[in-house]
Amino acid sequence: MLGMIAWIMAWTRFSWFTAFQPHTFTPLWVAFIVVINALGYRQSGHCMLLCRPLFFLMLFPTSAVFWWFFEYLNRFVQNWYYVGPEFSAPEYFWYATLPFATVLPAVLGLRDILISSRWLRHRFNYFRPLQLRHPKGIAAMILALSAGGLAGIGIWPNFLFPLLWVSPLLIIVCLQILMGERHLLSHLTVGNWTPLIAAALAALICGLFWEMWNIFSLAKWKYSIPMVHRYAVFEMPLLGYAGYLPFGLQCAVVGSLLESVVPTNDTEAVGS
Repeated sequence: MLGMIAWIMAWTRFSWFTAFQPHTFTPLWVAFIVVINALGYRQSGHCMLLCRPLFFLMLFPTSAVFWWFFEYLNRFVQNWYYVGPEFSAPEYFWYATLPFATVLPAVLGLRDILISSRWLRHRFNYFRPLQLRHPKGIAAMILALSAGGLAGIGIWPNFLFPLLWVSPLLIIVCLQILMGERHLLSHLTVGNWTPLIAAALAALICGLFWEMWNIFSLAKWKYSIPMVHRYAVFEMPLLGYAGYLPFGLQCAVVGSLLESVVPTNDTEAVGS
């Protein structure tokens, strides 16, 4: 009910609702998060909200910091920008931080549903194993290239902008490999691709909702992406949706890092 009311308010322009019109994004996504946790509990008997409440709550501030990091990187590439009412700097910080805080709970909640779904597990739990002969050597090389590419975004933003979504992910995973820690790709050695695919699909599905709810909102974002800015689906160019796939993996990595420092009694690993 909250989601439907927020959706109607986001896409309409009632005069009596003018003061609240720019702030409908957060209740929309809070409702989405509650719904997917309920669906997850109905499907598997587990959900973050009930089974890992401390981890669930910590996802919100972690998510805000996480997305502010991407906002910082976007300062160099300027792939998206916001339009709508004018805010002062303090107002913008708080009004933006609240919706930013819903990103990880939404993606990881939906990822949990996909991981436990039979159709995905049946197809990808015992898929093709990925074995590398010299994983640490490869990780060191990719780490150097990713770090260099991320640094180069500020110099060649029109060419290196895709690295905004790929380099942070690769840097973290490569560091984990070099330190001998469990990482996002660990399951691939035994052919289990389900966690990887579930995380990518979760972000893509959430991305479709983000873009759909954004299209008629008062406070919204638009895109200016070099070379691929055509065939828009909502505001996003069609090829731009590919960025949601590595973004979902990045969400899974951050969830795994958070899980390593937040005590939990649940047997399901969020980042695995």
